[in-house]
Amino acid sequence: MTPAKSSLKNTRAAVIVIGVLVSQLGPAAGNPSRYEYFRILMGTKMRIVLYAESQEEAREAAAAAFLRIQQLDEIMSDYNPDSELMKLCREAYQAARPVSADLFRVLEQSLRFSALSRGAFDITVGPVVDLWREARRHKRLPDEEKLEQARRCVGYKRIVLNAENRSVRLRLPCMKLDLGGIGQGYAADQALAVLAARGIRSALVDAGGDIAMSAAPPDRSGWRVALQKTAPGVEADAEDLTLSDCGVTNSGDTEQFVELEGIRYSHIIDPETGWALRDSASVTVIAPDATTADALATALSVLPPNRGLRLADSQPGVAALIVRRSGEGLTKHVSRRMRQYLEIR
Repeated sequence: MTPAKSSLKNTRAAVIVIGVLVSQLGPAAGNPSRYEYFRILMGTKMRIVLYAESQEEAREAAAAAFLRIQQLDEIMSDYNPDSELMKLCREAYQAARPVSADLFRVLEQSLRFSALSRGAFDITVGPVVDLWREARRHKRLPDEEKLEQARRCVGYKRIVLNAENRSVRLRLPCMKLDLGGIGQGYAADQALAVLAARGIRSALVDAGGDIAMSAAPPDRSGWRVALQKTAPGVEADAEDLTLSDCGVTNSGDTEQFVELEGIRYSHIIDPETGWALRDSASVTVIAPDATTADALATALSVLPPNRGLRLADSQPGVAALIVRRSGEGLTKHVSRRMRQYLEIR
């Protein structure tokens, strides 16, 4: 979570560690043509690939999708003090505050994943995240007393949602919400919905490594997704997968980490302890949508591998590949559905 203006999180480690690389061949003659667009939003490179009948149709659809992402960044950013999320954090302790439909929906989803993971995914880690951002910036461990104070502000059960009037209340004045583990996945899903509403059947939205994809490209069985090797010499199922109508996310510490006193600390925080992870190299999740993939990738980074695999296998359409770092090197843990994906590739 390297600081950047108006962003939820910086580009994921996906491209280097068990990365998600997407490619596809052009359509046959007479089919819609392939168009690709890029924009820097949410502090990362946003990519849209779509198939359309004309360049004008493609350009207008992509522009509308990028606008939707920009609108969501203005709602969910924890870097922008004027975002709806940050205003909520300042005001929702005194009294319940009404929020937009998008923010309420993301908060609902966040609490659902918090309950499923028993707190391994927790958007109330904001105060702790701030201390670790400062630690990475100044290359020193957070003050333990400050870290303990910040940890006391964490707890997803302290968020109170009221669906009747779409309001939110925070039970502690020190609470700060951080949607970095779900916001980009949600934005990718929403951008894909905009494209679908404009008649684009085959599209892929890559929000800095959180990928949402709809129907396969014309005359293809799906979008080609490559899970890269974790590190040289490590045995890995680095094979191509062909996917459609799903989300794919990778969460890892290849780029977002700091080494302090000889120990490598990830940007991902364990909400229970307040400490940055030290053993989670990478988690790749395939799910029915990018919001689910994004949130579960964070949760599975925090959970012990056996609990993470049980959680992945308990959710419809979810597959996971977990890689952990230890003194012996890197070890892989593969969920039941991910094994099936790899068997039928």
